[in-house]
Amino acid sequence: MTGPATPKPEGGLFSRLLTDAVELTRANGGEASPGPKAILSVAASQDSYRVLLLNRVREAARGRVPGVNHALRMVQTALFGIEIGKDVTLGRGVNFTHTLGIVIGGDARIGDRVKFMGNNTVGTAKDNGYPIIEDDVIVGCGARILGPVRVGARAVIGANAVVLSDVEPDTVVSGIPARPHKKRAERADGAERAAPAGDERGKAC
Repeated sequence: MTGPATPKPEGGLFSRLLTDAVELTRANGGEASPGPKAILSVAASQDSYRVLLLNRVREAARGRVPGVNHALRMVQTALFGIEIGKDVTLGRGVNFTHTLGIVIGGDARIGDRVKFMGNNTVGTAKDNGYPIIEDDVIVGCGARILGPVRVGARAVIGANAVVLSDVEPDTVVSGIPARPHKKRAERADGAERAAPAGDERGKAC
């Protein structure tokens, strides 16, 4: 269930931008060295990072510089076709594979390294609260997550699924409404969890 007021982001603006750059570079199979070059490199190549950059400035201005949050929200939407509410919290390295059609509303809380494949909605079902999505979740193309639900870490939300209830960690769900489908596979060394081989529920649009 959705918790209390949205927490303030940790760390300074530059620190958060650098962390985002490193996380997104690693997510794409690269090696990022901490420093300004990492920021410039990923900013030049990934829309996802540009969205995060604007959002980090919005977060820094929240409650401090009137009008900046709203103005940059409109810029985000105009440039990238994505709408992120003024009270949303984004974790480190959130990855918008395709930014078009993504809506994240209210005070939804998105964990670290969550991947959105595109055309997703994270919002309220009956004005009764907003989702919490934990770390390393994959949200498939067209999927909707609605209401005061919690999606556990490393879950996979299938393409076009509609999530209306809590999802356990490491679970693949699909359908309308979304139901558990299977557990994610775990490597023998336990170092990584990934969608089962041949499973296309996490594919981009």
